[in-house]
Amino acid sequence: MKSDYLIIHKKLLPKYLEKVIEARDLLNSHEVSSISEAVKKVGISRNTYYKYKDYVFDQKSESRRHAVISLVLKDSPGTLSSVISALTNKHCNIVTISQAVPLAGLATVLITIDIRELEGSIDELISELKKLSATKTVQLSAVE
Repeated sequence: MKSDYLIIHKKLLPKYLEKVIEARDLLNSHEVSSISEAVKKVGISRNTYYKYKDYVFDQKSESRRHAVISLVLKDSPGTLSSVISALTNKHCNIVTISQAVPLAGLATVLITIDIRELEGSIDELISELKKLSATKTVQLSAVE
């Protein structure tokens, strides 16, 4: 299996995964002011929330998804531009870019992208970024 992601009916999953989504929604809507309050309200442990919060999403949250990608790039002219072009070609909107000072000819870059309009899957995007000649490493750090 190539992808890290599956589409699965919630009937097959434990109920606490849905409660993780509920707790995150309570926090995002400011109905509660802390994680402790959110998990208590939905009936799960803080440990369960922290363990799964970055891995379970419902379909309605798909409309505001972000991904954080960490890259190590060769320090040469046009390198970051080629990454940005690849992202825009896949219909990603760049939210933030943070680049460390290049050392030993390599630059570490952290890019947050809006993937609501992503053409293809996140795995395909990561694979495409890895194919760029100036890319040393690419890692999906988080999806929100």
